[in-house]
Amino acid sequence: MPNIIRLIIAFALLGASVTLFVFGHWGWGILVLFVAIIVGVTFFFNENMLIAQFYLRKENMEKTAFWLGKITNYERQLFRGQHGYYFLLIGLIESRTAPLKSEKYFKRALSLGLKMSHNTAMAFLSLAGIAMAKRNKREANRFLQEAKRADKNKLLAEQIKTMKDQMGLMDRTQTRFR
Repeated sequence: MPNIIRLIIAFALLGASVTLFVFGHWGWGILVLFVAIIVGVTFFFNENMLIAQFYLRKENMEKTAFWLGKITNYERQLFRGQHGYYFLLIGLIESRTAPLKSEKYFKRALSLGLKMSHNTAMAFLSLAGIAMAKRNKREANRFLQEAKRADKNKLLAEQIKTMKDQMGLMDRTQTRFR
């Protein structure tokens, strides 16, 4: 359902709720008010994206891909602030099956913008892992520095440290085989 229709329905339900309050039907008015709030929230948070994030946390990639597949035209169906998160979720799904193909989705997510700093750090960390898989140490190091800078709450500090250790291990194995 397009976003503008959701907003119209939310305001119509809000008006119905106020009308029910005026005529003294408090129970129905409260119920309709809650429904209006839920419909209004889906303007900012698409229900398919919320369900896909739920299944991603449960690590059920098939259902995550199913719910993201229901978004056929992301520019019309999603609020502008969700475009980056849409590509971040696709990148996370692709990173499980074909890691090198997921690079374009992470870069697209970063170019569209992610509001939460830990999501930006996760995208940079994933790009650093892809660059390490390509044996591009300079780019991997740059992405790790960006991830460290974006991780303000230190939620990914352990993963960043582990990846730096792996880069150091990669350096030692490369010099051993020369």
